[in-house]
Amino acid sequence: MPADTTRRGVLAGALAAGIGGLTLTGARELLSQFAPLSGRAWNAADRSLPESVENPYGEASLRVDDHGVPHVEADDEAAAYFAVGYVQAYDRLFQLDLQRRVMRGQLSEIVGEATLEDDEFHVRMDFAGAADATWGVVAETPAGELVEAYADGVNAVIEAGLLPLEFELLGYEPREWTPVDSMLMEKQISWDLTGNFGELRRALVADRLGETVADDLFPERMDHDTPILRDAVDADRLESADGDSENDDDGDGTGGTNGADAAGSVGDGLTNWLSKYESPTGVGSNSWVISGAHTESGNPIVAYDPHLTLMTPPLWYEQHVETPETSVRGATFPGVPFVIAGTNDSGTWSFTNVGADVLDCYRYDLDEAGERYRYDDEWREFDREERELAVAGSENRTITIRKTVHGPVLEREERTVGVAWTGHTATRTTEAIYEFGRSDGLEDLLESTRKFDLPTQNLVYADVDGRTLYYATGKLPIRTIDDEEVPGNRIFDGSAGEGEWEGVTPFGESSWDGFVPFEAKPHAIDPDVLATANQRVVDDPEHYVGVAYASPYRGGRIYDRLDEAVENGEGTDLEFHRQLQSDTRDGRADQLLPELFEIVENRDVTDRLADAAATLEDWNRRMDRGEEGALLFAQWMDQFRRLTVEPQFEEGDLDESYYPGDWAVATLSADSDLYADRSREETMLGALEAALDEIDDEGWERYGDWNTTQPIEHPFGVEAAFLNFDERPLDGSRATVDNYRVGSAVGSSWRMVVEPGGEATAILPGGNSGDYFSAHYDDQFERWIDNDQKPMGRETDAEITVEFTEGSS
Repeated sequence: MPADTTRRGVLAGALAAGIGGLTLTGARELLSQFAPLSGRAWNAADRSLPESVENPYGEASLRVDDHGVPHVEADDEAAAYFAVGYVQAYDRLFQLDLQRRVMRGQLSEIVGEATLEDDEFHVRMDFAGAADATWGVVAETPAGELVEAYADGVNAVIEAGLLPLEFELLGYEPREWTPVDSMLMEKQISWDLTGNFGELRRALVADRLGETVADDLFPERMDHDTPILRDAVDADRLESADGDSENDDDGDGTGGTNGADAAGSVGDGLTNWLSKYESPTGVGSNSWVISGAHTESGNPIVAYDPHLTLMTPPLWYEQHVETPETSVRGATFPGVPFVIAGTNDSGTWSFTNVGADVLDCYRYDLDEAGERYRYDDEWREFDREERELAVAGSENRTITIRKTVHGPVLEREERTVGVAWTGHTATRTTEAIYEFGRSDGLEDLLESTRKFDLPTQNLVYADVDGRTLYYATGKLPIRTIDDEEVPGNRIFDGSAGEGEWEGVTPFGESSWDGFVPFEAKPHAIDPDVLATANQRVVDDPEHYVGVAYASPYRGGRIYDRLDEAVENGEGTDLEFHRQLQSDTRDGRADQLLPELFEIVENRDVTDRLADAAATLEDWNRRMDRGEEGALLFAQWMDQFRRLTVEPQFEEGDLDESYYPGDWAVATLSADSDLYADRSREETMLGALEAALDEIDDEGWERYGDWNTTQPIEHPFGVEAAFLNFDERPLDGSRATVDNYRVGSAVGSSWRMVVEPGGEATAILPGGNSGDYFSAHYDDQFERWIDNDQKPMGRETDAEITVEFTEGSS
């Protein structure tokens, strides 16, 4: 039975059952915005692409292949990107509009009071103002005309009334899409990857529990030997004009505050509020490159799988664009015209998150009325602007945006913090991404990388000439106090001008003088084997990069597998790298289970605990859906982390959002203050008992009973569950290469394996279409579960779906 017919039946049943509300992820509040059940929702079921569309930029053709991937071809780039805008909007228009509303602080206009706090944050941060400044720069570049053409393509769909189901259910129509909205998508991506208030949370932990505990649980440097640029990476470097100065990654330095003084000036109310809008917990990715010396074909191979929020429809959108200038295929985010990670005639590129510190917080001396702040030995007025928030079903709200010389001011419970973020100034990343698609070799791409301002990413690249590249992209601020360079993981005294970024103009064009020079950023030219998994970039960087690195479990495992293949003289192929993407060996088990087994062996434990330990000993330490041992280990690990920190965290009124990472708990000394009332050994045994209780209470038998795709939801959530994908058991954990975090619905949001100039494969966690009635709504979901990737070639046998003819639109 055709997918659209089946889904019409599901929708009919849902409407007949009298669904009266929707849930937006993040707000988790009931909406009551359905259009009357008068048949309007059926309009979306009859949507289809027209055979012909007028294109003001010229002729183009659109072919949609068997996996729902659009192939756009045109002799003129602007004509091509009008068609890209058209097909992206047809497939993902509600996603475009929802993302735009979030970043502009306009959710409450359709949701009501439930999302007012969310809107307030986004309006106070003024992401829209930053996007406007960015468009002022991009509009003057060759990419500018193409962004405008893309926007016109989106608007052609809106004007034609080709609206998907969600608009019909909510009973509203989207506004016109603008080029600034596409810049806003760049800001959203960047914020999701770099927006971090970690210094505020650490300061609060230090205030409540002491500096010693904060140092134990939030180490500025994880002690491991697998950074990205490890000693074994043999590669060339660009000549740096930056001198020989070094700043140890340990983060030592003077100035700034991390403890009680900082926590008192900011407060827990403000910190807890801001923490809700940080980069999602667990955001990370894998990417690696291996040179042709270690492949069967003699050509390099790049493998990539970014770990971001999993949702329905997926975050990523796959497309292919063919023009005389380039042939580029890969993944982008809806709202962004150009392929972000993909391949062209010359090479392939991918990005993982560096974890760099590109956001600083400032405290200020305020006057008694709180109306002025002290800066540069004088009292200054805040820059102010009134903004009105529209609220469905209620009165509109007016808020006052305040800014300092550093950027936006955020306030809660009479506490104030100023924020500086590299995304608040005009950035050139859109131009860089456009040029990546047109690049012709390593030197060409390297020059474009200079324009990649934000987000800070680990760029991994290979090309048909056999060249390979790693580069830490993005602007890295240099902070100084009394002319001495200091790390940024602290709260700075804004009134004293501590840690300021030279050359930056918030919400305008910046000179970027106060940033690490391009040549001095971590990089490797023509590395033989290199892997990134968000671990520490390098042991001794010339300049401070950050401290928000991932635990080294994934990075270590990838390097182990690659090293083994190289040492064995094994010529790897694409299938080897796809299998490595699916690796489920959990390094936490290798690290912790020997300690647990020794405790069980040396203590008089119950038969129940002894049997549990035997189950874990027999287990292969792989987080596979059918494994009993994987289930027991996952529950034990969570209970061990909880029991280690919970007593003192509860006493300090700190909830789970402040819990440390697994590495910190795994390497915690038995002499830590956290084990003062209950030893580490007793905590481990107590965690095993608690894990068994949880498993028995829930009736779980295998890992896949708990580790399922259930958290992967449409933004409307459980109240419109027919829009979600079917629930399935899943492999992987938060510490495995095959990465999945069931608690936060974070995992491999796109997978690709590419041999430049040769074979390429990829898969999405769902489907390329966001249209519930489309056959491509979920046609990749089952294959994604097993990492059964489809071909990602830059040719198609599909017939023309839409002819774009020259004319007004």
